[in-house]
Amino acid sequence: MFRKFFINCQEYIENYNIHLINTLFLSFSLVISALGALMITVESALPTFIRKTFRYGKHKCKDDEYSLANKLEVPKSWFAHFYIFAFGWSICAFYLVLKGMIMHSTAPDLVVIFLDFIGGGKNERKVLIKSNEALIATLLMTLQCIRRFYETNFVQIFSRKNKINLSQYIVGYLHYFGSILALLINTEGFVKDSTPSTFSFAKITLVQYICLALFHFSWSQQWKTNMIFVNLRKDSKTGKIHSEQHLLPRGGLFEMVSSPHMFFEIQMYVAIMGILPQSLTWKLIVIWVTGNQIVNALLTHKWYKENFKNYPKNRKAIIPFLL
Repeated sequence: MFRKFFINCQEYIENYNIHLINTLFLSFSLVISALGALMITVESALPTFIRKTFRYGKHKCKDDEYSLANKLEVPKSWFAHFYIFAFGWSICAFYLVLKGMIMHSTAPDLVVIFLDFIGGGKNERKVLIKSNEALIATLLMTLQCIRRFYETNFVQIFSRKNKINLSQYIVGYLHYFGSILALLINTEGFVKDSTPSTFSFAKITLVQYICLALFHFSWSQQWKTNMIFVNLRKDSKTGKIHSEQHLLPRGGLFEMVSSPHMFFEIQMYVAIMGILPQSLTWKLIVIWVTGNQIVNALLTHKWYKENFKNYPKNRKAIIPFLL
């Protein structure tokens, strides 16, 4: 029964060239662009359900009368769950890319069939990403997932009162599911009749080295930014948690913007885009990530200004000097 359903779906995708991952991130981008713009400009006129979907954590919607939306909320600490998923999923992808390059062998047939299914069909999938680029990009994504896994499970201090909408929880899984697959869909060795090429530092271009430097800078600065958040809730002498309140962060890029961690998140995805310049899927991911981070940063910035009377006037929301 399931096999017949899968075959029918596969034939439909082949006939109409439906790229499920591109469709996913295009849909995310359109939703965040349209509803995000409405949230920023005419939030008070929007239904409570939409406002509760976008607002979470410290800037959550204060209207608690909408019972259905309340029932669809989960603890914000559940963020850790999809980083556990991303941790394992990214390592699997990195292993497959590395193994293919070392053994000079194509991906397992089941992997190729699955990528055909989600990537528009075997006739639609072409090699756009060289093995060198795929290995670097997959390694960077894996490093980010490992660090976020460590932070959310062992370092970050979540307020027990803070909630997120169930839709945000599901989107978190879909984001990492699709982003990591995007590194394989058009890669040598993962497309039918293609084989991985060998790794060489000589193949890394100047632009890619610049992107590597940008990623490293953003990756390390995001860690430092997140540690500023953690230290706000810890006693500097004992290291014990002394508060779950949202305090005014200072230091680092916080002196210029309200959400530097979101700014660095965008930069990391842009850096990977520079390593994968031919990937349309990754471009759609960058558009989605940028829109999502900007909307959340603007809402956070508004919350800071409403809750701290002496909030620094020179701070922007997410992009220094601009936004």
